[in-house]
Amino acid sequence: MKVMILAAGRGERMRPLTDHTPKPLLPVAGKTIIEYTIKQLVAAGFNDIIINHAHLGQQIEQHLGGGQQYGATIHYSPEGEQGLETAGGIINALPLLGDAVFLVVNGDVATDFPFAELKNQTVDLAHLVLVDNPAHHPQGDFGLDDAGKVTEKDAEKFTFSGIGLYRPELFSNIPAGSSKLGPLLRQAMSSRRVSGQKFAGFWMDIGTPERLQELNHLYSSRTSHA
Repeated sequence: MKVMILAAGRGERMRPLTDHTPKPLLPVAGKTIIEYTIKQLVAAGFNDIIINHAHLGQQIEQHLGGGQQYGATIHYSPEGEQGLETAGGIINALPLLGDAVFLVVNGDVATDFPFAELKNQTVDLAHLVLVDNPAHHPQGDFGLDDAGKVTEKDAEKFTFSGIGLYRPELFSNIPAGSSKLGPLLRQAMSSRRVSGQKFAGFWMDIGTPERLQELNHLYSSRTSHA
């Protein structure tokens, strides 16, 4: 199964750190944010990786290269300086992703989610991993019904983790260009074609300098106690 890491965000909330460095290359305890994700994916058996990029994207290509040092093969999907939003970025990368179900992971999350579990997951149009709502997003995004379908109706809301499995068919008939993933998912949810699961382990959206500092402290302390 191929995997796409979304790395094209501008990182506005991370400024000034992202004025000269793309967000995925910000350092955390001696490695860049995206390197942790790549190593986790490779350890779980995902070796064929596509990375999109926009703002300062050439730095990402220069830093990661072809991926050999991580035991991976990395291909890139450049989007120009402005980027194409989440769905637009995936649509732009579909020629690299192929015709089978693929995994997409946000490039700005830290987690100990067991990615290998997703390899045998049945997928209709999409399968999302949900987590408990963090303090900065208390209202959540979606719920899960008793049948394991993701819903917006009459259910306790959780936060979408940025980890999901998708069929290319989810994006069919969507024109190339900038477009968001949320409306596509909601349309598929209304037809009960999006399944999901709740993950209760470690997960963090690295969206601000404060959270980056918190993660750096956490990972540094893990290393020092290893």
